[in-house]
Amino acid sequence: MARALINVPPRARKGEIIEIKTLVSHPMESGFRVGYNGAIIPRDIIHVFTCSYNDVEIFRAEMSPAGAANPFLSFHTIATESGKLTFRWTGDKDFEAVETAEIVVE
Repeated sequence: MARALINVPPRARKGEIIEIKTLVSHPMESGFRVGYNGAIIPRDIIHVFTCSYNDVEIFRAEMSPAGAANPFLSFHTIATESGKLTFRWTGDKDFEAVETAEIVVE
């Protein structure tokens, strides 16, 4: 399982714009580099990141081989109701990481 760091405010006012930050540990190998033995290093990237707020997708990012290792994403949403945010990264070699965070909306 990959290590993921999530930053979601624990509380927000209804209608407030909140910033969400995510970082996941992943090498993001493009498939174009040559290793020490002269062979091409196989591609290993995250293809898609999604964030769902109470089971409704609110953010999606499709990534390419040009992405950096340990991809960091920051985005905003509106706090509408208390609930759960689900973060999902999927990629090559059956890679999948899922994390959740709770938010209380007052």
